[in-house]
Amino acid sequence: MLSGFPRAVMHVDGDAFFTSVEQALHPDLRGKPVVSGKERGIIACASYEAKAIGIKRGISLHEARRICPELIILPSDYESYSLFSKRMFEIMRRYTPEVEEYSIDEGFADISGMRSVFRCSYREIAAQLQRTIHAELDLTVSIGLSITKSLAKIASDFRKPNGITAVEGRYLHLFLPRIPLEDVWGLGPNRVRLLQKYGLRNAWDYVSKPLPWIKKLLHKPGVEIWHELRGTPVYPVATAAYKPQASISKCKTFSAPSDNRDFIYAKLIRNLESAFIKLRRHQLCAADIIIALRTKDYHETGRQARLNRSVNNPAEVIPLVRAMFSSLHTPGKIYRSTTIILGGLKEDRNRQYELFEEPLRIEQMHALYQAGDRLQKRFGKHCVFLGCGLDLQTAPPNARDEPCWRKQHLLKGENTRKRVHLPMLDMIV
Repeated sequence: MLSGFPRAVMHVDGDAFFTSVEQALHPDLRGKPVVSGKERGIIACASYEAKAIGIKRGISLHEARRICPELIILPSDYESYSLFSKRMFEIMRRYTPEVEEYSIDEGFADISGMRSVFRCSYREIAAQLQRTIHAELDLTVSIGLSITKSLAKIASDFRKPNGITAVEGRYLHLFLPRIPLEDVWGLGPNRVRLLQKYGLRNAWDYVSKPLPWIKKLLHKPGVEIWHELRGTPVYPVATAAYKPQASISKCKTFSAPSDNRDFIYAKLIRNLESAFIKLRRHQLCAADIIIALRTKDYHETGRQARLNRSVNNPAEVIPLVRAMFSSLHTPGKIYRSTTIILGGLKEDRNRQYELFEEPLRIEQMHALYQAGDRLQKRFGKHCVFLGCGLDLQTAPPNARDEPCWRKQHLLKGENTRKRVHLPMLDMIV
């Protein structure tokens, strides 16, 4: 039996975050079924009013309209979502410096020892945080509070939306039997099915098994989850900025499927440029590249190649990508998305060149992309791009290409690529 809170970890999870931001920005949408993802053709996020009538994330807009003809479908406004996310994490850091930005709408915070600062219980600290986010951002969040990250994440899903679930160490034996295996963080569908074959049904069954049995069946990941559920911390709250370790991927679903070869190739190259922008931002270079094309009926084919030297700009791999694309693309087929994955990542330093390479040209290209990064930081992403990107600008528009509200209402001096970081403007006249 553990004491109450030998360590206190919160998991803060935004409730239907994207649509909640839209409802905060546009109060006339409150209380109505709202979804985002118009540009993708499938639902990216559904408000709780939409969820109440059976509309879920991932279903097609056609199916959603069939369920609810009055459904309000909005294009995603990722710029505003990102700004609200930054504000939410800034509020969390008022309560503790140890905050991990796990995703755009959820994060962890270690508030151990902060009771003496706020002169209240850990649960009241969580409640204060929840009230502050609602007062300043007009958003609701669900908070899980427990002694490990895994337990906190499970607890945040226990009372959604706008709930707080605090699980002290002494009550784990009452909490874990109520958590099905499907809700345990880190146990995917395949592992759950495997455990069910051995008669396990919930988290309590899992932690009741001896450690050697878990280690033999699920190896290291299963052992880590076993310790976390029993209240022994394994995963730290990572306050350092996220840095990709294994790969960087960029996937783009077209607003409308297309059989235009030039358009599909331009989309692929735009993904390539975006992936390399992220690669340079983290001061990395890549040795492996994977490309994939997905058809309208969701059939996906891909190619993988290993480079003879790690690179950090797309110009050095364009000929290879063009050849890989030509081997994958089938004329007349209708495609819905392209994907680029960069692997074999390592820090960008001490470049080594092959005997017959041109170091001067490569260094000039490196300097060129550094200048391009400075321009994009000042004027917006993709303000400069490879020439094949012109095919994206000449593509015929369709109903899904409607820009979000923020891009349709620019302030003086703004343009489609560069805007003031204000999702909304309140003023009293």
